[in-house]
Amino acid sequence: MDSIRIIGGKPLEGELRVSGAKNAALPILCASLVADGQHTFRNVPDLRDIHTTAKLLRHLGAEVEVAPPLVTVNVAPVDEPEAPYELVKQMRASVLVLGPLVARYGRARVSLPGGCAIGARPIDQHLKGLEAMGAKVTLEHGYVNVVVPSGRLHGAEIRLDIPTVTGTENLMSAAVLARGRTTLVNAAREPEVEELARVLNKMGASVEGAGTNVIVIEGKESLEPVDHSIIADRIEAGTYMVAAAATGGNVFLDAITLDHLEAVAAKMRQAGVIIEREASGVRVVGKPPFIPTDVATAPHPGFPTDMQAQFMLLMCLSSGRSGVTENIFENRFMHVPELNRMGAKIEVHGRVATIDGVSGLSGAEVMATDLRASASLVVAGLVAQGTTLVRRVYHIDRGYERIEEKLAGLGATIERVKGDA
Repeated sequence: MDSIRIIGGKPLEGELRVSGAKNAALPILCASLVADGQHTFRNVPDLRDIHTTAKLLRHLGAEVEVAPPLVTVNVAPVDEPEAPYELVKQMRASVLVLGPLVARYGRARVSLPGGCAIGARPIDQHLKGLEAMGAKVTLEHGYVNVVVPSGRLHGAEIRLDIPTVTGTENLMSAAVLARGRTTLVNAAREPEVEELARVLNKMGASVEGAGTNVIVIEGKESLEPVDHSIIADRIEAGTYMVAAAATGGNVFLDAITLDHLEAVAAKMRQAGVIIEREASGVRVVGKPPFIPTDVATAPHPGFPTDMQAQFMLLMCLSSGRSGVTENIFENRFMHVPELNRMGAKIEVHGRVATIDGVSGLSGAEVMATDLRASASLVVAGLVAQGTTLVRRVYHIDRGYERIEEKLAGLGATIERVKGDA
């Protein structure tokens, strides 16, 4: 099992290009199932989750060529619209094939999803929406079985209890082939939802309101394949923004849209980080210690939960006490014991972590527990004096493309260690 070894203490300097957004690419690849023919997707990151999705699409009858940043998907009808446990267990986003399959075939059998162990992430809102559109849902032996008795979904008004991102995306992809109008109320507003809407509309769908909390979809009889370039990954960008600042560096991040990161940028600026729009990207300059700054995660346009661990690391380098409140997932502080091993002073009480800033961190052997926790530990290693070994980095490979190469390009002393270190 691979590890990442870092010798810290060097400021990051230079320029880095941000990869395409994993959380946009995955729902878009799954949504390709609604239209037969060859789809071409550009600026796709080279990640484990992309390759897992390709395997799933191949199982569902598509011909998939993965040569990042280019991925082609040639969709053809299948007899058995089923996503098996062996594939779905590897990645929670696999559930995003459910909506497209039910829309296309009027039935689907999909294993209940897996993914990071960061708390319960049920798919009840997905199923509630499909039922409102005329589907019958049963759960048995770890699988979701969905059948539309009439053979085709119909439009409906669906009021989501929470603004679930994958739920919104799944129901959008289902509604584009439904009979009539579907309205999603309390929809997720993330940029990745907007990106999926752009792609569906390029296929010939009619999706309006993406990016707001009400999305209206007029169903079509059929759709066409698409050629599309994926937006930049805002979470990868935010992670490198924190890395640049935490190390006292000066880094230009190319090809990112700061509008997608306003909540993160606002908090980092409040903490004393310099963030400036420049040409086609953003320049970040940091100088510890930082100003103590409280943050609470919230659905977009609030502070993203996927940046919570990274921002907590930044606050470890502040000149006082700050607090981080996790409002999205109930089990997303697993990185705290690992940061404390490196000299951080963090206490957790329920959903609130209290951080007392320290003068520095020291290298240690730490264990990655989930995707974003992995990123915070790598950044901590960049800051720490001495050597840090981050184990179980298969988590980080799910969401960061060649992270060690990109950081090395900014002057970090970092390497991947194959197998047991």
